[in-house]
Amino acid sequence: MRFRRHRPQSFELQWRSWFRSLQGIGHLWNRQMNRRRRLIVGGSAITAMFLFGYLFAAIFLFPAPIFQRNQDVPRVTGLSLADAREAIEEALLVASDTEVVSHPDAPYGQVVWQDPPPKLAAPRGSGVSLWVSRGPRPVPVPDVAGYEQALAAGLIEAAGLRVARIDTSVAPQERGVVVNTRPPAGQSLVPGEGVILFVSVGAPTIAVPELSGFTLEEARDALEELGLVLGSTRTRRTPGSAPGLIVGQEPAAGTLSAPGAAVNVIVIRGERP
Repeated sequence: MRFRRHRPQSFELQWRSWFRSLQGIGHLWNRQMNRRRRLIVGGSAITAMFLFGYLFAAIFLFPAPIFQRNQDVPRVTGLSLADAREAIEEALLVASDTEVVSHPDAPYGQVVWQDPPPKLAAPRGSGVSLWVSRGPRPVPVPDVAGYEQALAAGLIEAAGLRVARIDTSVAPQERGVVVNTRPPAGQSLVPGEGVILFVSVGAPTIAVPELSGFTLEEARDALEELGLVLGSTRTRRTPGSAPGLIVGQEPAAGTLSAPGAAVNVIVIRGERP
């Protein structure tokens, strides 16, 4: 068997092989670069067309400033709705939404909140939302019938109302107990409005005595002995009658009154000299 002896390639053959390899790599690189150039050129053309279309539309179809100027939002809380809208329009903004809310302190029609808040920079023509007060939330009159006067007055004040005055009423309830209110319980009032309390002076159990012919001092003593009091006094000219004597009374004699009730009288006036 014969063996062929391997001979190493000459330097010239090796150089030619390397040169062919480099040529192949160069051709491949050129093809990739050409492809990239075509993509870049195509993308640039599309981008240029888009920018041209945008500029054409912005300048000719929908003209508007490219860079809008910002405006400082004015402070309008505490103003009336009309004044707030005027201030917003002067700042080249727009009063957009308006919502009415209850507020414990702000009067009706006053702006209590705004969005965006004041001093914030906003694009010209932006909307500003406003919240306007409808006034304090109405307060229902509490039901204090059956409570003692002091406790009932405290409940009225705790509800945000006030006691306007206290009137007496002849009623079967014990003396000093609230019988009713005006306005009645459940009716809504603005906070701070007044409520009248009607307080019982007790049941009518005392018969009013006959006071005709009595002097004022005698009438006062007679009433106090029964638990009544002398009320207002009016005078009347009655010819032939002794001055200073009682000739009329209200309520009439025999009427049942509650303890502490007042009896008004009419007294004869003396003749002028």
